[in-house]
Amino acid sequence: MIGRSRRSRTEAVPPLGHRWSRDPSRRRGRPEEPGRHLAPALSLRTLAAQVFLLQVVIVLVLVLAATTALVLQGRYDGEQAATNRSLATAEAFAHAPGTALALRSPHPTALLQPAAQNARRAAGVDFITVLSPDGVRLTDPVPRLIGTKAQGVGRAAAGEAFTETFHGRPGNAVRAVVPVLDPSRRVVGMVSAGIQVETVGHMLNRQLPVVLGSAGLALALATGGTALVSRRLRRQTHGLGPAEMTRMYEHHDAVLHAVREGVLIVGDDGRLLLANDEARRLLDLPADADQRHVGELGLAQDLARLLASSEAVSDQVFPAGDRLLAVSTRLTGPYGGPPGLVASFRDTTELTALSGRARTARGRLTLLYEAGVRIGTTLDVRRTAEELAEVTVPRMADVVTVELLDAVLRGEEPTGAVKRMRRTALHGAEPGDPLQPVGDLIQFVVADTPMAAALQRGKAVLVPDLHAAQDWRAQDPQGARRVLEYGIHSLIAVPLRARGVVLGMVDFWRCSGSPRYEEEDVAVAEELVARAAVAIDNARRYAREHAMAVTLQRSLLPRDLPDQDALEMAWRYLPAQSGVGGDWFDVIPLPGFRVALVVGDVVGHGLHAAVTMGRLRTAVLNFSSLDLPPDELLGHLDEMVSHLDTQTASDDDSAQVTGATCLYAIYDPVGGRCTLSRAGHVAPVVVDPGGRVTLTEPPLSPPLGVGGHPFETTEVDLPEGSRLVLFTDGLVEDRGRDIDEGLEMLRSAVAHSGRTPEDTCRALVETMLPERPGDDVALLVARTRLLDPSKVATWEVPSDVMAVSRVRTEVGRRLGDWGLEESSFATELILSELLTNAIRYGAPPVGVRILLGRTLVCEVSDGSNTSPRLRRAATTDEGGRGLFLVSRFAEQWGTRYTANGKVIWAEQSLGGAREPDPAALLDDIAW
Repeated sequence: MIGRSRRSRTEAVPPLGHRWSRDPSRRRGRPEEPGRHLAPALSLRTLAAQVFLLQVVIVLVLVLAATTALVLQGRYDGEQAATNRSLATAEAFAHAPGTALALRSPHPTALLQPAAQNARRAAGVDFITVLSPDGVRLTDPVPRLIGTKAQGVGRAAAGEAFTETFHGRPGNAVRAVVPVLDPSRRVVGMVSAGIQVETVGHMLNRQLPVVLGSAGLALALATGGTALVSRRLRRQTHGLGPAEMTRMYEHHDAVLHAVREGVLIVGDDGRLLLANDEARRLLDLPADADQRHVGELGLAQDLARLLASSEAVSDQVFPAGDRLLAVSTRLTGPYGGPPGLVASFRDTTELTALSGRARTARGRLTLLYEAGVRIGTTLDVRRTAEELAEVTVPRMADVVTVELLDAVLRGEEPTGAVKRMRRTALHGAEPGDPLQPVGDLIQFVVADTPMAAALQRGKAVLVPDLHAAQDWRAQDPQGARRVLEYGIHSLIAVPLRARGVVLGMVDFWRCSGSPRYEEEDVAVAEELVARAAVAIDNARRYAREHAMAVTLQRSLLPRDLPDQDALEMAWRYLPAQSGVGGDWFDVIPLPGFRVALVVGDVVGHGLHAAVTMGRLRTAVLNFSSLDLPPDELLGHLDEMVSHLDTQTASDDDSAQVTGATCLYAIYDPVGGRCTLSRAGHVAPVVVDPGGRVTLTEPPLSPPLGVGGHPFETTEVDLPEGSRLVLFTDGLVEDRGRDIDEGLEMLRSAVAHSGRTPEDTCRALVETMLPERPGDDVALLVARTRLLDPSKVATWEVPSDVMAVSRVRTEVGRRLGDWGLEESSFATELILSELLTNAIRYGAPPVGVRILLGRTLVCEVSDGSNTSPRLRRAATTDEGGRGLFLVSRFAEQWGTRYTANGKVIWAEQSLGGAREPDPAALLDDIAW
């Protein structure tokens, strides 16, 4: 198959000098006109046509010769058969017992004519003639010839039997003439028997159609086979003539065997189809390489894989023994040939002296590239040092040690004291090296050591042979001896510097079996350390900022929950992988034993998110001190965020707060009612005492800072023992699940009765969260309590000042029932002042409520929205001192607004009312 064209068999090769079109559609897809494809095949200039014509002529001559031979052989066989039959008939009749007697009788014709006719018919000959010794016919099938003299029978008359093909009268025939002898051996007559020549020809004519038919069939089969062979040859030669074929094969041999480039042709099954001399030399192929799989030729694994694949490459370098070969491969399929691969090889090892350096340089570049990818994958100082050690062993060193300053490990700015470092990473090709382990303190106290010299010079120090160097042993002779005994013989010490500041030290060690370090290795080591230094410094700075952000975040989040009796609380805060986020929660006690629950989420992570969270939490604390309803509080918070965004928009859009969400809920233990409002936050979940889960749906408003949308509230009645679960979206939403799926998981996790808030928090964290969540999670679980109804007393007061004394008396009686006689005076004074102001300056309806819990709360409500304010009355004023007295007797007091008016409350501590000094009190009132 040497020289076989790889083009499609249906594609004719153009004349020399013609160029194929590069458009495959013009080569393959163009329909051919009828008869056009026959022209190349019928042209006598093509090798296929000439071979076809020659084979047809040869077949025709052979068929004609065979037919002629068959005809001649048939004729000869017919004459021979006629001769034998004639001779046998003549001899049988001549030797018959009665023939000689009949010839001697007076009337031989009468005796012999019937017998001759019967014998003729029985023998299947045309005639049997009995002749007298002088040749006169005594019998004959033709009676008119009886008595005539036969010709050419003299030899029989002389006593010799013979056969011949007779030509003469009465007709041409194959005859036999046998003498008839008497007992004395005297010729008494002759018998002639024979077959007419026409009869022999007629027998041959009956066989001739079979012979000619066989000859025609043989000619047709031979011509068809020749046509198929010629067609196959035409496809293989593409219509080339002998001269062109010869020239093509000469060029083929010249290209394949004379060119100084290796060529392989591999089939689609991975077997070698062709290899020229140069390829055999470059690849050191075995003699029987043809038709063997490329994986069995002893080639390099990567090269064998490439040749067995369908991958096209250009000038890809592969090692082959001590050579570097540039390999290019192309598929044969797109060019019209059968599926396969053509590979060319160029020897790139002419410059033998530079080949080793090229490999070394390539290895170093690869090492530097991998170092850039693998070093600094995390923002962890220790891990970055370990990555530096791991990437360089064993390609650059057998053992690598990394020492860092303690300040760097803590994330602090490195100081000028570089003589004491902490070993941070140690990695070796084999375990058991004698170097100091990770965690040990490394001191550079002797200035002659390579490490100290490198720190002093600020650049790498090379020690090619540690056995010959003495200065490095000065600090620790025993340790140096163990190092040499272990097999370490060469060292490069490189200071770890970033931004001109020393962060640590990196030492590259080589053991027995590895060559000594050279000057070229120093540049690579310095480049590796420089890249690692940048990564370590980034990790150090990140650690510092992270610690600052974590400290800030922890200072902004509540360290503990306040004491209160309305709710049993439990909480969890889990930061994201980045460590610092903007989620927060808060529990704020409100007047009247109410408790505000807050959960919020600031979009993003980092220091800015933590600062924003702190600002929002502080704002919520301040707004809650005004005792605002949830919707009004979120409205003020939204205005504040919008104001902050307006201030920061001109400086940095990424620092805007828009996107923060918040849920604010107030629980009142007197009636078990919870009032909620939310700004873009996920709704809380309520679990009743029986374990039934309900997802509350307060109206959803946009996140904080959007503006232009009012906030709405929802009131939910919570039976005692219910659990209220507030959380941020990081608990239910993750990359692996959407929020709806997360909410279903949450419902399943909390749908248990009898669980404490702490148990609920633990179950949610274990069920819903991975070890390191991708987003911050703030979780707050509160179990409700109700204030004992016996600790609540209410009165409706008419708008009459005279009713004040009656209510004061009833309140004193109720305090006596509660055992708070000591607090009666202060409580009655506070109640008298607040109730009098409500009747005089407020609007009906007026009511009084006394609550007993950790403290004693006195509340006076009316239908007016006008809030009293504390002021110091002048000496000439007749009034204005009531609120002053309230503030002196109460621990704290304030006003909150309701949908129908306001409530003025005052809270007193239990365990004895605070009795102010009467003289001081009178002085204050008089002032």
